[in-house]
Amino acid sequence: MSNYSFEFCTSSKIIFGRGKSDLLPELIRPLGSRIMIITGSSPQRHSVLIEKIKAAGIYVSLATVSGEPEVEKITEITSLILRQNCKVVLALGGGSVLDAGKAAAILANNPGDIMEYLEVVGEGKALPCASLPFIAVPTTAGTGSEVTRNSVITVPSHRVKVSLRSPEMLPKIALIDPELLRECPLTVRVNCGFDALCHLMEAMISRKATPFTDMICSYGLQQIPRETLQTYWNDPQIEEPRCAMAFASLLGGMALANGGLGAVHGFAGVIGGMFGAPHGAVCAALLAPVLKTNMAVARQIEEGSSSEGELLLAEKMLKQIEKMTDFFTAGQCREPEKLITELERLTRENHVPRLSDMGIKESDLPIIIKKSSQSSSMKGNPFSLSEERLSYILHKAL
Repeated sequence: MSNYSFEFCTSSKIIFGRGKSDLLPELIRPLGSRIMIITGSSPQRHSVLIEKIKAAGIYVSLATVSGEPEVEKITEITSLILRQNCKVVLALGGGSVLDAGKAAAILANNPGDIMEYLEVVGEGKALPCASLPFIAVPTTAGTGSEVTRNSVITVPSHRVKVSLRSPEMLPKIALIDPELLRECPLTVRVNCGFDALCHLMEAMISRKATPFTDMICSYGLQQIPRETLQTYWNDPQIEEPRCAMAFASLLGGMALANGGLGAVHGFAGVIGGMFGAPHGAVCAALLAPVLKTNMAVARQIEEGSSSEGELLLAEKMLKQIEKMTDFFTAGQCREPEKLITELERLTRENHVPRLSDMGIKESDLPIIIKKSSQSSSMKGNPFSLSEERLSYILHKAL
């Protein structure tokens, strides 16, 4: 889990701070005078900011994304960018909006159809050309999409969510202004908060983790102990927890982009594609049972006649979970079982739905397990989990 030979990539420029979105006009001007701005379904929420950009003499075209981006929507926005001769793309919204922007910005500068480049259901070709300059401005705290090099896209015809992926998809500028989180709805705050928590926890114990990502995850988790999360969820107008949440989300994105994830996200991508379930809610339902299962495997390795490498891996993971517990409880406890208990309590008290509430039945579990076993995130899990253990996780979340 720890390797002193590693690479680290992130967005070319990261700007973080209250009110920093006011800098957008001067950041855009050197990149081009015609911009495509992509927002969620209500662009009027950002009308003041959009008018400031127009007032700077920048021609603005608008596109909207409602829900998670689908292949058809990405193709539509890409065509609009080309028709309007836009030289810059700015995404202003949640993770789905940012993913749509990243995908459209690079496809607008590459030949061919999106299916030539999509993983799993497409041809999976490498994108040969750089992206148009892309600026990511998140209005939610959780996905970390402003610092990742892929875009998660739904393909309804295959009932899957797959990635468009390229190092060129890292944004030119990632601008995180915690003031933009003030109007985020409660359900979105909770779902995204759990997503950020999952990113930091999974990347911390991933097979691909490095000392650099460990440092990022440790600092990120210290920003959002349970009390801070709950305070932000209760009232996003309170400045300190809002800023902490935005910062933790940013760090989580950096960690997952460079350190990988695990079984939670291995399941979540498949479940989201098959059932249209909210990503953060799926992660919330799965996090405790996945951590509990990984702990059980680690202890089984410690008690058995395992190889030295497996034993070191198990010991390392259990120490990392002790650290997570310490951070999550703000220094009150280091017992891993307490982390499981507190995560379960947090999901229950914040009315996070179970998988059965998302339309998933026991008869669906075998196909979910089959598909999830092949996912890239599952390969980052610290241990290879048997079908029996994967089934246990899903039953506990059902």
